[in-house]
Amino acid sequence: MTILLFLAGLLTLGFFGAKLIGWTCWTFAFLLWWGWPTWLLILLAIPAVIFNWPALRLRVVTTPLMRFIKKAGLLPVISRTEREALDAGTVWFEGELFSGKPDFARLQKEAYPELSEEEQAFLNGPVEEVCRMTDDWEVFQRRDLSPASWQYLKDNGFFGMIIPKQYGGLEFSPTAVSAVIAKLSSRCIPLGITAMLPNSLGPAELLVHYGTEEQKNSLLPRLAAGKEVPCFALTEPHAGSDAGGIRANGVVFKDEEDRLMMRLNMEKRYITLASRASILGLAFKLSDPDNLLGRGADLGICCALVPADTPGLELGRQHDPLNVPFFNCPFTGTDVIVPLDSLIGGPERVGQGWRMLMEQLAAGRGIMLPSQATAGAKMAARITGAYANVRKQFGLSIGKFEGIEEPMARIGGLAYTLEAARRFTCGGLDGGAKPAVASAIAKYYFTESMREVVNDAMDICGGAGISRGPRNMLAHTYFAAPISITVEGANILTRTLMIFGQGAIRCHPFAENEISALEKGDVKGFDFAFFGHVGHVVHNLSRSIVLSITRGHAASIPIEGITRRDYKKLSWASARFAILADIAMASYGGDLKRKEILTGRFSDVFSWMYLASATLRRFEGEGRKREDYALFRWSMDNAFNHIQKAFEQIYRNFDAPGIGGLLRGPLALWVRLNPIGTGPKDKDVQRVARIMQTPGSQRELLTGGMYIPRDPEQAMGRLEKAFLASVAADEVAKKIKAAIRKRELPRQPVDTLLEEAKTAGIITAAEIEVVRNAEELRNDAIQVDSFSEEEYHSTALGGGWGAE
Repeated sequence: MTILLFLAGLLTLGFFGAKLIGWTCWTFAFLLWWGWPTWLLILLAIPAVIFNWPALRLRVVTTPLMRFIKKAGLLPVISRTEREALDAGTVWFEGELFSGKPDFARLQKEAYPELSEEEQAFLNGPVEEVCRMTDDWEVFQRRDLSPASWQYLKDNGFFGMIIPKQYGGLEFSPTAVSAVIAKLSSRCIPLGITAMLPNSLGPAELLVHYGTEEQKNSLLPRLAAGKEVPCFALTEPHAGSDAGGIRANGVVFKDEEDRLMMRLNMEKRYITLASRASILGLAFKLSDPDNLLGRGADLGICCALVPADTPGLELGRQHDPLNVPFFNCPFTGTDVIVPLDSLIGGPERVGQGWRMLMEQLAAGRGIMLPSQATAGAKMAARITGAYANVRKQFGLSIGKFEGIEEPMARIGGLAYTLEAARRFTCGGLDGGAKPAVASAIAKYYFTESMREVVNDAMDICGGAGISRGPRNMLAHTYFAAPISITVEGANILTRTLMIFGQGAIRCHPFAENEISALEKGDVKGFDFAFFGHVGHVVHNLSRSIVLSITRGHAASIPIEGITRRDYKKLSWASARFAILADIAMASYGGDLKRKEILTGRFSDVFSWMYLASATLRRFEGEGRKREDYALFRWSMDNAFNHIQKAFEQIYRNFDAPGIGGLLRGPLALWVRLNPIGTGPKDKDVQRVARIMQTPGSQRELLTGGMYIPRDPEQAMGRLEKAFLASVAADEVAKKIKAAIRKRELPRQPVDTLLEEAKTAGIITAAEIEVVRNAEELRNDAIQVDSFSEEEYHSTALGGGWGAE
C-alpha cells in the first residue's frame, strides 16, 4: 500500500511540475519510513546532492555528457540553409500546443480580427466591382482575364495591397489581404491568383522589408500603381522542394568603367506572371572569384531585381497548369549583365537571400493559398446546399438522403473550420507574428481540405459538376485543386518535414536551446536546457498518464460553459503529443527526420490540435451562439477524430528498439480502447446539412465574404433563385403532407394534389403559383450545358481576347 502511495505521490509531483528538490524530499521521506539503512541513504544522497547543486552538476554531469553527445554523433547536423529556415519567423500559439500544457487563457486573448472601415469599403466596392466585371467561363475560354479586368486591378491598387501608403500602396492588414483574395477567388480562380502574386513573396514584399531607401522610392510607387508587373523566380528544373539546391548563378566582376556588376545565368520554371512581368525577382547563388567584395568566393544565395527587357533574358513561353488560365511560365537567362546594386537591399544584403525568402514565407504561407482554399470550401458549401435542395430524385430533394447529408456535412464543417483557422492565423499575423510552423500547417491542411471538399461537392452534384460550361460552378475549382497542393512547398514535403521537423526544434520549449548550446560549447546553457528538458519530459509523462486515466477531466481549465470539455480534451491531446514527441526525438535522434511516415503522423496530430484551437477561438469570438453549435460540434469532433487516428498509427508503427514494443503493444491497445475522439455524431451531421439547405443567418455566416451574384442569368444567381423558390414551395408541400396524414387528402404525390388541396381550402391559389414557379425554376437550375459540334470545337481552340 505504501508503494502505491509513493508512486501516486511521484505522479502528483510530476503532474504539477514540482522541482527536483521536491522529488528528492519525497523519496527520502519514504526511504526513511521504510527503514532503509543509513549507509545506503548516504550512498543515494551523493547523486541527489550532485543533481540538486547546479555548480557541482555542471562539472560532474553536464560537461562529460556534452563530450559524449558530440563524440557519439548524437548532435543533429543542421546545414546553413536548414538553420536559416529554422531561424525564420517566430513561434506563436503553436508553441503552446507543443508544450504539453497549453495556456488557453492566452488563446482567448488572441485577436479575432475584423476589417477596418477602409478595408471593408474596398471589399464592398472595388472587389465587388471587379468580380462583377469578370466572367469565369469567358476567362477560361479566352485563357486570360479581360483587358478591362487587368486595367481595373492596376488602377484600383490591387497590386499594392501590402505596400505602405507612403509609397502609394493600400497598406492592408494580412486579414484584409486574405479577405480580398478569398472573395476574388470565389468568383474566378485566375482572378484571385493574378491579385495574389504581386502581394505575396516577390519584389514588393522583399523591397518593403529589405530594400534600400533608393530602391523603395524608385520601385514601390510604380508597383503600387500597377505600372510595373512583378514576378519572383525561385523554382528550377533541379530545384523544386529543395529550393536551396538552385543552380542559377551569378558572378561578380568589374566592367570597363570599373563598376561592380553581376553576370547571371539561370533556367527557371513555374514562375507565375513571368510572361506578363516587367520586373523579375531572381534567387541565385552568387560567387566572387576575384574577392572584389572582400567576403570570399562563395557569397551564398542572393535576391535581385532585373528588368524583364534586360538582354540575355528569354521570356514569353507558357506552361499550362491543368488548363487553369493564369500566366505560369518558364524562362532562361544567359550572361545577363546587371549592376551589383540590383541586389535587393544592395551589396550589404549579399548572401542573405535565403533568410529573406524564409522569413517572408513564414508569414505568406498563412495568407494566400489558405484564403483561396477557404473560398473554395465556402463556395462548395453554398453551391451544394442549394443544389441538394433543388435537385430531386425519388420524389425528394436529394439533401434529405443521409447518404448526401454525410458529404454535405464534411463540406460545411470544413468550411467552418477553415474560416476559423484563416481568421485565427491572420489575427496572429496582424499582431506582428510570423509563425513559420502555423503558416505551414495552414498551407498544407487548408489546401488538402479544399481538395476533399471539392471531391465531395462533385459527388453530390454529379453530372452538373462534371459537365463544363457557363452553368458549371465546380469544375474549375476541381481543376485547380492540385495546383495549390504543389506550390509554395509541395504538400508531401510540408507535412513530413516542415510541420513537425521544424516544429520539433522551433516550438519545443528546450530542443533548440539544447542544440544551440551544444554547437556553441555553452555548458551553462546546455545544463539549463537539458535538465529543463528532463523536467519537461517527466511533467508531460505524468500529465499524459493522469489525463489518459481521467479522459482529460483532471486538466485545469480556467473556462466554463459548453466548450470546457473540448479544452480539457485538447489539453489531454497536447500532453500525449508532447511526451511522444520527446520519446521519438530521444529514440531516433538525428535519424528522426528520415522517418517521414512517422513525422507525418506527428504533423497530423499537431495540425489538428491547431485547427481545433482555431475553432474554439472562433466559437468564443462569435459569442458562443447556440445556433452555431452544430457547426462547432462537428468541427471539434472531426478534429479529435483525426488526432485519435494519427495517435493510433504512431503507437502501432513506433519501431525504435526497447520502448517500441511497449508502445506497439499494451499502450497501443489502451489508446484504442480509450479514444480522444470518435468522429462527429450522425445527429450533428444532419444538423450541419440542414444549415446548408436553410436560408438564413447561419448559411450566410458559413459562406460569408464570398461573391454571390444575384443575376438569374448567371449560374450562381440562377441556382440561388431556384433554391429560395424551392424552400418556399416546401412550406406549401408541408401543408399538403399534413393533410394527407390527417386523411383529408389521398396518399398521392404532392404535385398531383394541388388543385384538390385548393378546393379543400388547405392551400391558396397563390401558393399553387409558388409551387409551379419553383418547379419551373428548379427545372432550369438543374440543366447542364451542351454544345453543337462547332461550338464544342471552338471551346478547345480558344483564341484570346483579341480574336474574333
